[in-house]
Amino acid sequence: MSSDQQKSHEDERAGAEIVYGAEECYRHSVEMLQDLGFPKGVLPLKDLEECGHVRETGFVWMKQKAPYEHYFTATKTLVSYAIEVTAYVEKCKMKKMTGVKSKQLFLWVPIVEMSIEDPASKKIYFKTPMGIGKTFPITAFMSEEEKQKYLEKANE
Repeated sequence: MSSDQQKSHEDERAGAEIVYGAEECYRHSVEMLQDLGFPKGVLPLKDLEECGHVRETGFVWMKQKAPYEHYFTATKTLVSYAIEVTAYVEKCKMKKMTGVKSKQLFLWVPIVEMSIEDPASKKIYFKTPMGIGKTFPITAFMSEEEKQKYLEKANE
């Protein structure tokens, strides 16, 4: 990393709330996802070591011990998470994401944004750097507990 890259890296993280350790990071990331309106399972990171959030800019990062691949059964999609995943977050949106790739046919495609454009539609939209995207039902990324509550609410 050049000194310029190092400096911008530090600037980006200035004023961050940082937590360390698997338990604290897991709690922190789940709370953040819920605050943003995303289901818990949308970022199934393993062995988190460090999580940070700069509330002023919305910049977040999550570091895990090793890269991790997760197969989402409901969407039949294999997703790869780098050691560090970063994004700028706001309600119902994560943009300028780094460290997340989805396997499409035989290619690994970076995911740069995920959003819930219309919470009533109950769908999450994932976008690539080329501006092409795919939409999936929000329930595909919910934990069993979240899905149960969601279905109970829908049946009221």
